[in-house]
Amino acid sequence: MKLVMAIIQDKDSNRLTDALGDRNFKTTKLSTTGGFLKAGNTTLMVGCEDDQVDDVLDIIKANCSQRNQMVAPISPMGGNADSYIPNPVKVEVGGATVFVLPVDSFFKF
Repeated sequence: MKLVMAIIQDKDSNRLTDALGDRNFKTTKLSTTGGFLKAGNTTLMVGCEDDQVDDVLDIIKANCSQRNQMVAPISPMGGNADSYIPNPVKVEVGGATVFVLPVDSFFKF
C-alpha cells in the first residue's frame, strides 16, 4: 500500500478531487501554505494499492496545469532588503509536487 501526497495550487483542487473521486480514489484534503510565494495551496493525501499508483499519478498530471502568474513583491520588513524585488515578477505556478510513501499499516475505525 502507498500514500500519495500531492501539493497542488488551490485553483486545481476541486478539479483534481472530482477526477480522483470519479475513479473511486478517496482523498483527504488539507489547506496548506507554500513557502516561496507565501500563498495558499492544497495538499491531497490519497491511499492506494501499489498497482494503482501510476493511475493516481496520471490523474494528478492531467488535472494540475502549470501557468504563469504575475506576483507582487513581498515587503522586506524584518527581512533582508538586498533580495527585495520592488516590481511584480512573472513566475510559473501550478503543477504538482508529489510524494509517494510506503504504508506499513492502515487502520479504519
